[in-house]
Amino acid sequence: MEKDLTITGKIVSGVRQGAFFTQLDWFQEQCAEKLGFKPYPGTLNIEISVKNTPQIEALEKEKGIEFIPPDATFCSGKAFPVSVEGIRGAIIMPAEEVRVHGKNIVEIIAPLRLKEALHITDGDSISFKFRSAGT
Repeated sequence: MEKDLTITGKIVSGVRQGAFFTQLDWFQEQCAEKLGFKPYPGTLNIEISVKNTPQIEALEKEKGIEFIPPDATFCSGKAFPVSVEGIRGAIIMPAEEVRVHGKNIVEIIAPLRLKEALHITDGDSISFKFRSAGT
């Protein structure tokens, strides 16, 4: 993965499952430990262009920051640190068998509600940049 890759996309509504998942105690604890923040309930969903889907698909082959559930009733997942208009966050990728979005939808978690903090709404354009480890 390129270190300074910036991807732009359009904000879209999700399926409203992110709020539940991001508020699970074990996920909150692992986010704080591994990403340095507890996520705001929910995810920001960004529809990316076809030309950028290969970069996101390449993440599936990377190890990323793994989230391991305490029991088998929940799926595992992984994250990749990003910066969204200067705000620290992470792309979250649930295990493929439970993924509800197409490969052109990226889900981002952050310590605050990104739509509110950035004064954005569905249909707006937004960019995110991959962060190298330790930044």
